[in-house]
Amino acid sequence: MDHPHQPVRDLFFGRDDAEHDFTDGLLRQGFQRTLAYEAALHGRKSLVIGRKGSGKSAICAQLAHGGLYPGPTAEIMPDNAAGDEIRRFDLQGITSDTAKSLIWRYLFAVQVARYVVEHARARHSRSLRQPAPVRALRDFLRTNGEEHEARLTDRLRRGTSRLQSATLSLKMFGIEAGLATGDGTAGPGSEGARAMRQLDALEAGIRVAQGALDCAIAGHPPLLVLVDQLELVWEADPDSHALVTGLLLASKHLARIYGTSVRCVLFIRSDIYDTLNFADGDKFRSEEMQITWTPEALRDLALARASVSLRRQLTHEQLWGDVFPSAVCGEPTADYLERHSLPRPRDAIQFLTLCRDVAWERGHGRVRESDVLAATKRFSQWKLEDLAREYNVGFPFLRQVFALFENGDHRVSRDEFGERFSAIRADLREAYSAYTEHLTAQAMVAALFAVGFLGVRRGGSVAYAGSTSLPVQLYEDDLYVHSCFRQALNCREGSSARSTAVSRASQAALPSDTHTSFLRNITVTDAGFTVDREVRLLEEVDRVMERLLRHLVRSGLPVHIREDTSLALSALRVQDQALAGEGESIEARVRSVSTSLEALADHLTREGYDSEAVTLRLADEARRLERVLGGAVGGGDSDSSG
Repeated sequence: MDHPHQPVRDLFFGRDDAEHDFTDGLLRQGFQRTLAYEAALHGRKSLVIGRKGSGKSAICAQLAHGGLYPGPTAEIMPDNAAGDEIRRFDLQGITSDTAKSLIWRYLFAVQVARYVVEHARARHSRSLRQPAPVRALRDFLRTNGEEHEARLTDRLRRGTSRLQSATLSLKMFGIEAGLATGDGTAGPGSEGARAMRQLDALEAGIRVAQGALDCAIAGHPPLLVLVDQLELVWEADPDSHALVTGLLLASKHLARIYGTSVRCVLFIRSDIYDTLNFADGDKFRSEEMQITWTPEALRDLALARASVSLRRQLTHEQLWGDVFPSAVCGEPTADYLERHSLPRPRDAIQFLTLCRDVAWERGHGRVRESDVLAATKRFSQWKLEDLAREYNVGFPFLRQVFALFENGDHRVSRDEFGERFSAIRADLREAYSAYTEHLTAQAMVAALFAVGFLGVRRGGSVAYAGSTSLPVQLYEDDLYVHSCFRQALNCREGSSARSTAVSRASQAALPSDTHTSFLRNITVTDAGFTVDREVRLLEEVDRVMERLLRHLVRSGLPVHIREDTSLALSALRVQDQALAGEGESIEARVRSVSTSLEALADHLTREGYDSEAVTLRLADEARRLERVLGGAVGGGDSDSSG
């Protein structure tokens, strides 16, 4: 019988997401100050990278609301609608990455401008009249509808519209005449060049206002801008690639343009960051901070949260002996829990909470061994489903492949897996035709290793992704399903005590930054299988047409010419889709589309409708398709005009 004092009743380890966790108080009171948090807090790192559930949002929430950062903070968290606005944003004459960086620069500039105006009012109000540059900044916000807080999507719509049409009001800075011609139309140069001039002018006005306040001498801490939740807008396509790359470029620009008065910290999921490939990528290495969690840190996290919820400071011995059983199946309970989960806070919180819930459902005052065993099966099922969801964008067929391991031994030879995979390969190729080039047993083993589902025997231990920078090798034949997923698949654990000890020892050193950055030079990309080249080429033609049709809507062409041009583009799009499978190579079709776009631009010029914005845009997109044919689909440098 349980002791009259029943800790299970009050035991609580927190919520799955940082926002609710912070509201409930556990994140605030039981927060673990990791190296990544300290680096972001003190300005040593500006790019926090971690796998899903590793604690990125927890660090963001703690910086924004925890009270330890001495200065003001501003959070930017795009949702699906905001992501769509950024993905659709394009400017003639500049690359997609650069165009996306400009809209991020606009968001940052508005955030900084509002902070400067509010800061001047709150901390520099000794004089009756604010400095003229601050008043100009206040007028800018009011004139452009940015004076008050608004939904991110609404701010993006205003910004994209004004940057594309060169209608951002800057007259309060006395320089608007330099951005427009005498008849009120956009000044000379491409859309991209005009947008850059507008942003340069706005940022110059902000710097002048900051200088007038002289906050550096006053010792005021910088504004900390935090950008999180990018996974909500990620779709593993070139526009999403440009969205994140543009953000990185804008953050680097922010650090350069505002100096020590503003800092920016980005929180990016590792599987997203690993896909990025752009010319300036090497310039962010010193800013990167990977989130890692050791078993000891996760035990401290569990202890801190249990102590907060029970309102008494526990010791590890009390947690793993009084509140929880001291051992499960002869193994120390903490070791057992670590072995059956991936080493990240969300997994630890969910597993501990599930053990508590099972005990509560059964009327137990303390968590018993039988409760932990019952929770293990349910938790394993959760994690198998979560793994499929986490990597659904890059590996959409994981659920079907997981089924190959059901009701078997947790150890599988490479040859045995190859035989199983061959039985479903034809069905996978039919269901996922865009990936047929890569649906091989070898590529699948590499993928399962990359996501942390499989390990391989190396010497006397089993290596899992994250514990090694070496990808799975062709000569490595012994594959092991991670203990976290075995119960869900009804895998037999095997009777060897050495096998259990090896598994436990090898996983104990597994850090939480398990991701796919080491998958280069094989058929699997950094965050998933690559879509076959022909499919990518057709998708790129489709995106080009969509951009051109959107661009026509805001062009200065007469209505009837705009309609005729739109019909010509639509006909070209339909023709490409119809003829793509009629014997002519996809490369030839894409080259034909490129030539047709150039011909359309020439036709408009000959007919006297030499609208620079349209003809240049048609030429830009034609050149883009030519570059795509060179194999640079999705790369930052290949994007010519978004």
